[in-house]
Amino acid sequence: MSKRNLLAVGLTLVSLGLLWPGLVEPVLTIRATIELFGSERELTNETRSVIGAIRSLHGSGNDFVAGLILLFSVMVPVTKAALLVPIFAGRGSGWSYRLYRFVQALSKWSMADVFAVGMLIALLVAKGTANLSAVAGQGFYFFAAYCLVSNAAFQALQIERPDAG
Repeated sequence: MSKRNLLAVGLTLVSLGLLWPGLVEPVLTIRATIELFGSERELTNETRSVIGAIRSLHGSGNDFVAGLILLFSVMVPVTKAALLVPIFAGRGSGWSYRLYRFVQALSKWSMADVFAVGMLIALLVAKGTANLSAVAGQGFYFFAAYCLVSNAAFQALQIERPDAG
């Protein structure tokens, strides 16, 4: 195995180590208040993790949205990492290369990057509103780090196309 592919495997393992706390640690705390008769009243103060948001959406009957988040933010990243094992086991074979191309295509559907950018936008919007505040939790930073390391791992991965002959 080349040094570049060893780096890809190492980065994939690191990214999986970052993904777990990114999913279970608090990602965002949103607090909404209202000024009423000269005093500030809290309307809501919620802290959620990605997994907590999936559970909350499922519990409130929003199964479609919960399923999308589960699929694209949890299952796709784990599947991508798991498929590296058969890709390397069959190095040089046609099916290994096809699996590699499948993972490439699957990567385009991963919501990890979109989720991280969406969280950043939510934070910026909430900061601009007087009665709404948003604070990123450590889960956000783990998830953002997962996105960066996972992308670097896939960029480092180098699988040769087998000869057609």
